Amino acid sequence: MSLADILGPLQQPLVTVLDTPVSWTEVLGFGSGALCVWLVARQHIANWPIGIANNIFFVLLFTQAGLYADAGLQVVFITLAAYGWWTWTHGGGPGSSSLPVRRTTRTEWTWLVAAGAVGTLALTLLLDRATDSTVPFWDALTTALSLMATYGQCRKRLESWWLWIAADVVYVPLYAYKGLYLTSLLYVGFMALCVLGLINWRRGGASREQPVVRAAV
Repeated sequence: MSLADILGPLQQPLVTVLDTPVSWTEVLGFGSGALCVWLVARQHIANWPIGIANNIFFVLLFTQAGLYADAGLQVVFITLAAYGWWTWTHGGGPGSSSLPVRRTTRTEWTWLVAAGAVGTLALTLLLDRATDSTVPFWDALTTALSLMATYGQCRKRLESWWLWIAADVVYVPLYAYKGLYLTSLLYVGFMALCVLGLINWRRGGASREQPVVRAAV
């Protein structure tokens, strides 16, 4: 049995929404994505394996839709998920079994904004010249914002939720434009969950201290 035989059924239409077929891949991505964000908001470690499953579904979905940067982003997310999973359980420093919620420092913001701007520009040029993407800038922008937010999530930075909200504001109309209506609806839900996560993490008493030092392996 080939990989195409395994993945083929997942890419078949399950239902039709607004005259647009919705595949099993999109439905599974919807469910696993919503569960993942809910678990992050509750600071539950299970968000990482659920998130990896979600990334795999979205690799298939975004490749089909021609959102190549978003598809590639999922592969990066899987790598970052492994890092985040380890950090959440070992990154609190000596004598700590978990990583506390903290504020993003000015130094981190400087590097994040610079990396986000350069990444957006580079990806826009790459997608415009090397692919048939019809939305190179928006695809690149959401990719950069998502990577910035994921870094913050891995390090439990409170402001990562604001970055996710900014990304979702762009994702919702972008996915609707590409005909991914269920995924667009999912990201509306993501925004609501992000607000919940922001409130929950803020109640946890995020400090303004410098970044924590990870415990040695």
